[in-house]
Amino acid sequence: MKKLLQNKKMWIALTLLFALTACTRVVDSEGIIIPEKIITLSTQIGDILADESWFSAFFVFPISQAINFIAKYTGVILSIIIVTILIKLLTLSFTIKSTVASQKMQMINPELKKVQDKYAGKTDNESKMRMGQEMNAIYAKHQINPFGAILVMFIQFPVIIAMYQAVQRADAVVNGSVMGNSLQISPMASITQGVWIFMAIYVLMGVFQFISMKLPQYLQKKTAPVKEKAYANKDAKKSGPNMEIMMYTSIGMIMVLAINWPTAMSLYWLVTAIAQVAQTVFIQYKYITPTVGK
Repeated sequence: MKKLLQNKKMWIALTLLFALTACTRVVDSEGIIIPEKIITLSTQIGDILADESWFSAFFVFPISQAINFIAKYTGVILSIIIVTILIKLLTLSFTIKSTVASQKMQMINPELKKVQDKYAGKTDNESKMRMGQEMNAIYAKHQINPFGAILVMFIQFPVIIAMYQAVQRADAVVNGSVMGNSLQISPMASITQGVWIFMAIYVLMGVFQFISMKLPQYLQKKTAPVKEKAYANKDAKKSGPNMEIMMYTSIGMIMVLAINWPTAMSLYWLVTAIAQVAQTVFIQYKYITPTVGK
């Protein structure tokens, strides 16, 4: 049972399945919002609940309405920025716990590896039980709950999906404009139309997506205790290439999808990436760096 609870891949898959099944398809094959799926200030939560899912009613609807309401006073760009920051602040405590737990797990890997090596090749139940007890003792010593990080991801992922859909569906975004240009124009179309600000948003989105993915790795290596760096470097030789490939593949997929989708989505991804970078730096120097070496 314990192995089942600690299986990260399984829980990530279940979370993804939950989020995808809870969501409603709101765009057509070209990435353009379906008109009847647009959420305006006059849209009622009862209408969403009757026609769609509880997820759309209780997660997507309030975020969309927040964007619509704030946009009346600040404009669509500031509205997306403000709502994104508010969402980040609301989930900050969960993110802190998840990030600190992940960092601690990396730091105690040498201790866990010693225990695993100690019982390597021993398949009897008694040896397995002792190995589990020793590993649990290490978790307790460092006040780590291995399942805690998974639970945090389970909580955060629906919020991320909700924000993603809200930006697509909010009337202020769908019918909004930047310097007179509709946010429904794709970065690809903006080239032929000469809307270079949209191409700039697209390029900056890619740059900050890369930074947001690369920064945690850099900070972890920079602040790791000296006694842990040898293990980290050794482990990086095994997992590093795969992690790098996954990172570049993810960025590549985002860039390919975003080139033909409304620029509104590129704007959202840009704001999210910038907020993620700021959040990573804050957590690192406020909660992780002060504990290194203790």
